[in-house]
Amino acid sequence: MKPFFKEIKPDDISESVFKLIAEDWFLLTACASAAGYNTMTASWGGMGQLWNKRVAFVFVRPGRHTWKFMENNGLFTMSFFPEDCRDALKYCGSHSGRETDKAVATGLTPFEPSAGTVAFEEAKLILVCRKLYYQDIQPKRFLDDEIDDLYPEKGYHRMYVGGIEKVLTSTAAEVPPD
Repeated sequence: MKPFFKEIKPDDISESVFKLIAEDWFLLTACASAAGYNTMTASWGGMGQLWNKRVAFVFVRPGRHTWKFMENNGLFTMSFFPEDCRDALKYCGSHSGRETDKAVATGLTPFEPSAGTVAFEEAKLILVCRKLYYQDIQPKRFLDDEIDDLYPEKGYHRMYVGGIEKVLTSTAAEVPPD
């Protein structure tokens, strides 16, 4: 049976953003049409208000396989999972989509919550975001010297700001397939 998702407003997200992102982690996923999609585990990001829009921001290093998908697509998703999916998140964070199909390896079920996007049926919360802006991290602008210590190989992230276009939350009930 497929899970049932209902759409809610960004303001109706009831869980702490800090817990969702930093503690629970999430899968950041982007598509590139015929080239498929890639997903990666992330724990850096945030949500808030910017430019009169509800936004989410995420960070990707240029060396990650997901980078090219983020660069070549205007949409991305953030899929947040229940604790029983922690092993799948660990796997997706330690294996590259260049060498393996992460969905097959983890048993996660990809689906299209909006045209041109991919998320996962096992998620408890999904954000569909449209890219609005990006900015490369510039170490000369760090005001706290300890931040640069997080980049021993100097692989600085690119920050993407996305307008939240859709928020889906799973319900406890499942609906039979069509």
